[in-house]
Amino acid sequence: MTSYTLTCVNNSQLSGSFAVFQRPPETMGPTDVLSLAWLARPTAPDSRVTFAWSPDYCFIWSETGLLQPGISFSASQVKPADPGGENLIQLTQDAVGATTFSNPGASGTPGSLTIEQLSNVVPNRTSVGIGMAGSGTFVVQGAPNMTAVFTPHPNYWVVFGNYEIGAVLDFEEVTGAVEVVYGGSLTSRTATLGLDNLITVE
Repeated sequence: MTSYTLTCVNNSQLSGSFAVFQRPPETMGPTDVLSLAWLARPTAPDSRVTFAWSPDYCFIWSETGLLQPGISFSASQVKPADPGGENLIQLTQDAVGATTFSNPGASGTPGSLTIEQLSNVVPNRTSVGIGMAGSGTFVVQGAPNMTAVFTPHPNYWVVFGNYEIGAVLDFEEVTGAVEVVYGGSLTSRTATLGLDNLITVE
């Protein structure tokens, strides 16, 4: 599997974090898909940080309460997922009332990732979604008797500000983000925050 790297250089006078996120994919079912700050690291002026990952997918859930921008999502369970293989999983409660994933299988829509939320899922308690390289990328509010189908289209955006991994993003408040495009043999990019506080990618 191809590995990718993004080196982020802070040539500004700002203190903060670089964060990498993905724009939501097409979904069937709930449409209120929220993006997470997928990768993030504080980066002081005159320093740099390098993110590295492979595009391997996973199913994730967390007991977030009501899902909304500004909260932090920390995955409580992570299970491997494959749009071309094991692409379906169920969210349920076990015999003692603990939220858990169960019954992974390959009977979901080919090319997509499906999370079936069973009738005992408690409303507004859990968020479910998908991730990449072990960290969450997209989540929706969990609800009983709902099915969320994510069709992944990997895309990568970098932004600088006050971000932590798992922060639920509000795109209306995300400013200065720049898309980082990979393709063919191009698997390594550099994003530089300049003295003008703008990010350029090369």
